[in-house]
Amino acid sequence: MLQRDQRFRTQVHQLTDACVFATAFWLAFALRGNDWFSHLFGLGSVVIGEAKFSKVMWLYLVIFPCAPLVLESQGFYKRTVTGSRSSMLWSLFKGCFLVTVGLVLVVYPFKLILPRGATTLFGTLAFFLVWIKGELLRLALSSQIAKAQSKRRIILAGTPWETSRLRRMLQDNGNNDFEIAAEFNLAEAPAKHLIELLHEHSISGVLVSARHTQIERVEGVIQVCEIEGVEAWLVADFFTTQIARASFDEMFGHPLIVFRSAPEVSWQMFAKVLLDFVGATLMLLVAALPMLTIALLVKWTSPGPIFFRQQRSGLNGSPFMIYKFRTMTSNAEQLKHELAAMNEMTGPVFKVTNDPRVTPIGKWLRKFSLDELPQLFNVLRGEMSLVGPRPLPVDEVKRFNDVAHRRRLSVKPGLTCLWQVSGRNKISDFKEWVRLDLEYIDNWSIWLDLTILLRTIPAVFVGTGAK
Repeated sequence: MLQRDQRFRTQVHQLTDACVFATAFWLAFALRGNDWFSHLFGLGSVVIGEAKFSKVMWLYLVIFPCAPLVLESQGFYKRTVTGSRSSMLWSLFKGCFLVTVGLVLVVYPFKLILPRGATTLFGTLAFFLVWIKGELLRLALSSQIAKAQSKRRIILAGTPWETSRLRRMLQDNGNNDFEIAAEFNLAEAPAKHLIELLHEHSISGVLVSARHTQIERVEGVIQVCEIEGVEAWLVADFFTTQIARASFDEMFGHPLIVFRSAPEVSWQMFAKVLLDFVGATLMLLVAALPMLTIALLVKWTSPGPIFFRQQRSGLNGSPFMIYKFRTMTSNAEQLKHELAAMNEMTGPVFKVTNDPRVTPIGKWLRKFSLDELPQLFNVLRGEMSLVGPRPLPVDEVKRFNDVAHRRRLSVKPGLTCLWQVSGRNKISDFKEWVRLDLEYIDNWSIWLDLTILLRTIPAVFVGTGAK
């Protein structure tokens, strides 16, 4: 299936699922307010004041846009409608659970009164209604009429070797959407023959694969398709890449092929920005008093400023000023060259266990990562994210001896990362550090961010902080 068609179908599913979640919320409220239903499940009668749906209708403003986004973050829309039921049910369960938890988190600060058990009933109903919708759709698409209408008759155009490769590509990816009606030899056959094939087989698309040496003949195929009103799809694999993913875009009316090896702009990325802003704001409100206490302790226990400031490399290497509670003596940077022989990390990074420059209170702050709290302001300023590769000093980045290591700069740096929750005190090879950062970038999702944040909590309380 073409990505364009897949994107449209996904948007239709998302809109439908948003309506299903909205229906589930209304249905949960209506059932919970029904005395017979409450008695059947032993939930107790609902107080009259709790049964006014009009007071909570504004929650639709949260449920309607957020439910599809949460399902997308769990990979619910990546699988085909007729794909594995088990993977669909698991991603749907996670999505419904997160939406339910999110609804509770919204209800609590606004002190809304909901019937007891209504939120749990909402999540349960949403799960079953979306599942039933999926089963009905699966049943409809499995009919012979639906299969016949969804098939697109196409021609493979290229050299015999290239058309054979295209045929294998379609077969290997489960060719259920295309019917190969004919092949057109791009190197030898005249354009007139292609016109005859289009008329004979009622073609809806021509899939073209060619090397750049055959661009003129490809142009001829596209012109024929343009006149006939048939879509032409050019397989643009002129350049081979190992990591970068190709996508198509447009700039000022000119078509572009974009090669990208970092996460692209998406709804998940938008959710990450919201998570950063809301999470950093809430954490600052909760940590305001502890941060004030830490600031006083740092000031009273050692001479020097409260905060440590340093230029770090941010997104794409752009320098920014990072803030931390000072954990070392005020002349720590001047003493760094004297400790160079004690460096325990390979590569450009400097790490020393039991660093003599660390103050007594600094050692405790580092153990529980409390010195990192001021970086929440960097998150609010948009210079950092809650989750991402840890920012390195500008001078250490300049000493990278492998250009590939700079790809860790393709996303915003973070307060915590995969490296920090994977036994960072045991990692002494900078290449392993970079490998974990690149693994995070290549597999990024909002769910991965949430997982790392949850894994960070026990790491902080146990005290496996930075050296």
